[in-house]
Amino acid sequence: LAGAGFELAILVGGIIIGGYVDRTKQYKPVTLACLLATMFFVIPLGLTDHMMGNEPVLLVLALLGLGLACGPIQPINAELAVDVTYPSDETAVESVQQVGGNLVSALMVPVAEWALHQDYEFFRKIRPLDFDVRGDVLLLFTVAAVTIVYYNTFDAPLRRTMADGEEGGEEGE
Repeated sequence: LAGAGFELAILVGGIIIGGYVDRTKQYKPVTLACLLATMFFVIPLGLTDHMMGNEPVLLVLALLGLGLACGPIQPINAELAVDVTYPSDETAVESVQQVGGNLVSALMVPVAEWALHQDYEFFRKIRPLDFDVRGDVLLLFTVAAVTIVYYNTFDAPLRRTMADGEEGGEEGE
């Protein structure tokens, strides 16, 4: 049931957030906000053995928030890729993005499998703040953080938007 909620949250996030981006062309700030929210929502999923790690309501809410936050990232950026590479073939651009994403995902599987068996304790000497986090969650957190740092360097004109004659031909900040 939680998995179905996650999928529904992805759908709802894609419709709401994707619709906003379609209207405003604010690809970069929305993607960065989604990545930050992803970092926030992924942490409760990896908490173990302490008060918050045993709260099913918190875990389900984090899973739903994660779906809302991370679900729209790929479709938004597929649209961005098409916009900045205009007049290239949309199908080719999205295919390259999908193949690249799948390749990186496949290469990350052994790392994620190793990280799954790791457990890290933080603030061991400060009991009220003491918590453990699984390594796979820290890996997802780190991937999102690195993506934010790299994505911040992105700046390209929205060629399709400019060709369509819409206002704000530069990618919004």
